[in-house]
Amino acid sequence: MSAKSFEEFARANQRRLYRTAYLLCGNAETARDLTQTTLAKLFQHWRRVGAADSPHAYARTVLTRTYLAERRRRIRDLLAHTPMDPPAADISPDLTVTLLSALAELPPRARAMVVLRYWEDLSVGTVASLMRCSESTVKSQCSRSLARLREQLGDARTYTVQA
Repeated sequence: MSAKSFEEFARANQRRLYRTAYLLCGNAETARDLTQTTLAKLFQHWRRVGAADSPHAYARTVLTRTYLAERRRRIRDLLAHTPMDPPAADISPDLTVTLLSALAELPPRARAMVVLRYWEDLSVGTVASLMRCSESTVKSQCSRSLARLREQLGDARTYTVQA
């Protein structure tokens, strides 16, 4: 596989990878970094990726695992260098909660499962394989995460960002 075929792949899939990255991390700059890191890793191993049955699925796996590894690294660094603050006091009931901010409240692994399962519309088996866990773990984590999201979002039908 040539560098040219990688460039074609990167151009064709960069936006889709970015959207998934944004949903995982909830921050545009971090999503760009995550997308670029993923593409760099793919380029390093392009012979293997290009020969795969589904290079986009391979890329999504790299993206997800890179996100989870970075989150673990950040959490480990944060715990090692800063004291934990108590949780914030009551959130104002007038505050409109957006889907992205509700997703941000989920732990990284649960958030990744919800994004892959419901945004990327992957099967339970595929998510389990990507996340290196059992299918029952995916089902239970997604169920708990969706319940938590429903609780946070309430009966709101329109999600807006409050200025």
